[in-house]
Amino acid sequence: MPTRRGWLALAGAAGFVVAGRVLGILELDIVAAAMVTLLVASVVHVRVTPFRLGAHRELRPNRVYAGSPSRVELAVRNLGPRSSPVLDARDPFDHGRRSARFLIAPLGPQERARAAYRLPTERRGVFDLGPLELRLSDPFGLASTALEAAAATKLTVYPRVDPIEPLPHTVGLDPHAGSHRATNLSQLGEEFFALRPYEVGDDLRRVHWRSTARTGELMIRQDELPWQGRVTVLLDLRPAVHNPASLELAVSAAASIVAASWRKRSLLRLVGTDGVDSGFAAGHAHVEAILEHLATARLRRMAGLTGVLSSLRRQGSGGGLAVVTTAGAASHDLEAIARLRSRYGAVVLVLFDRSAYDPALASRRPPPRALPALARVVHVTAERPFTRAWSDMVRASTTSSAPSRSAPAAPAFGGWRE
Repeated sequence: MPTRRGWLALAGAAGFVVAGRVLGILELDIVAAAMVTLLVASVVHVRVTPFRLGAHRELRPNRVYAGSPSRVELAVRNLGPRSSPVLDARDPFDHGRRSARFLIAPLGPQERARAAYRLPTERRGVFDLGPLELRLSDPFGLASTALEAAAATKLTVYPRVDPIEPLPHTVGLDPHAGSHRATNLSQLGEEFFALRPYEVGDDLRRVHWRSTARTGELMIRQDELPWQGRVTVLLDLRPAVHNPASLELAVSAAASIVAASWRKRSLLRLVGTDGVDSGFAAGHAHVEAILEHLATARLRRMAGLTGVLSSLRRQGSGGGLAVVTTAGAASHDLEAIARLRSRYGAVVLVLFDRSAYDPALASRRPPPRALPALARVVHVTAERPFTRAWSDMVRASTTSSAPSRSAPAAPAFGGWRE
């Protein structure tokens, strides 16, 4: 079909015809006829030139963190019985806002050609890639025909993750969280903890025969349950407390806390003022679902922070709680966060000061503000970025309560970058 240039040529030919009739110049009619003839010949050329190609696109990897490289590898194969013409390949990205374009030289029957390029991953989000379009044009660019050679796929760019320490251990009488000492004994544990006398109903496979022979009484081996804590991350996504810059900082901080908690093998839960609640779970699929939501998180006017905090207070699920918000939050919101101390083993408030995301205030010292009565406050300013402020909080928590038992090392999450 005619391209934009072809339609303009047709419009120009019509103009020449009108001008030739008005001015009585025969040569203008001849020029118009030549232009129409050239356009028709171009359309016939692209229609009768056969080509049949297939393509395979591979994204390596298809899930990355902001700033990490992602490479596209394309393989194009001529499926026809003749050599293919010169083709223009176009692979659009992010709904066509950007695209990769290159020429494919003539390929013999069953011959392959390969190409590769890198995708922009500066921004978080879920981006569409493709479909790959192979286009044949005539030498004058007046007509073209296209073939879809590879289907569309998606690239997921997770928020930037900073290397931070996990949320401090929760201690006390929290039945749902891990602690620094053995809290649960079970037949299904992994590490030896103690011996106790046999009770009716115990599994005889757990009998410790050496101690039984020594004492003359059946003794049961008790093992400690593997350590596993619970971490809830509350992300404030209210438009009243954010601008685009602060939103990116807050989402990155939430993703960093999730990543650190995953390395600690904690049960994770993401709650947001946008209405999301992932529930407690562990495993790659759960972590990927949380990170994918954070990749697409936007400011939304839905549930207020007060309602979300009330729900968390009623549930009282224990473990650790990290609340990520900005200095735009009202004082009564911060006080409501502080009142959750009795329902959680550890409450951490991550508060981004205006100087952290407003360049106009970066050189000014932030005015003093009354913070809630919390032992763990991560106050992020222009002079104290998130990683430094978080490290100071963890160091202060470790100094105040040194652990007597550490959690077992967690396996690295696939594709994790630190």
